[in-house]
Amino acid sequence: MAIFLNENSKVIVQGMTGAEGTKHTKRMLASGTNIVGGVNPRKAGTKVDFDGHVLPVFGTVKEAMEATGADVTVIFVPPAFAKAAAIEAIDAEIPLAVVITEGIPVHDTAYFWAHAVATGNKTRIIGPNCPGIISPGKSNAGIIPADIAGSGKIGLVSKSGTLTYQMMYELRDFGFSTAIGIGGDPIIGTTHIDALQAFQDDPETSAIVMIGEIGGDAEERAAAYIKENVTKPVVGYVAGFTAPEGKTMGHAGAIVSGSAGTAQAKKEALEAAGVKVGKTPSETAALMREIMQGL
Repeated sequence: MAIFLNENSKVIVQGMTGAEGTKHTKRMLASGTNIVGGVNPRKAGTKVDFDGHVLPVFGTVKEAMEATGADVTVIFVPPAFAKAAAIEAIDAEIPLAVVITEGIPVHDTAYFWAHAVATGNKTRIIGPNCPGIISPGKSNAGIIPADIAGSGKIGLVSKSGTLTYQMMYELRDFGFSTAIGIGGDPIIGTTHIDALQAFQDDPETSAIVMIGEIGGDAEERAAAYIKENVTKPVVGYVAGFTAPEGKTMGHAGAIVSGSAGTAQAKKEALEAAGVKVGKTPSETAALMREIMQGL
């Protein structure tokens, strides 16, 4: 099993013909993702050859869905055009939109997220500013390297792309049902809680790794959710223990004000909910290794 993305997923790429879209479409195809086409209004009707995979380019997401049965879109559109691309995907009611683009203005993200909610939440949004989602051996929608870990029974949800990769690599001997990078912007679609709920409901996921970071209260809210709703073992890591107060660290959402949003506060909230929290990514992986060996 996997969450949100599986071997039957049919993927299109918005921005497939741009530099980033081309590079990562090749990588996704190489990892076995069933990519069925791309979207670029200026190149509609053309075809692109990716090392023997010849993919059609459509003018709109709706056209691509009608022609191919696509149910996932990965968005590699520059920040200035990302809002329009996301709204187009939402209006087409594609079930999953993975927004990789970094640097989208928060107002734009707020707008397309509100638009998704107002139109009935028919499209699950992952991101923006995220590495995407991978169900190893089944499908890979985004930029997560496909060769760092195979399939297994660990579920991973992370705000950080690089820490997603590190955790997958450190636990590669156990493998993952799905790893999802939710992004580090102040406003995102899919949250820690959404992923925790899906992993809790997935019979093939035995344990969960949750990676957060300083800023906001998402991890505290996730801790409260875990306490009430999650029966599977969860280990956590919070990036940013040494971050100075008031300084934005890497992600636009990683900013601490006063005692709210600090790594220590998040760690304490998670531990109070029964989550084992590592001081480093490697220690977190070791905690999960112990749990998996005991299952």
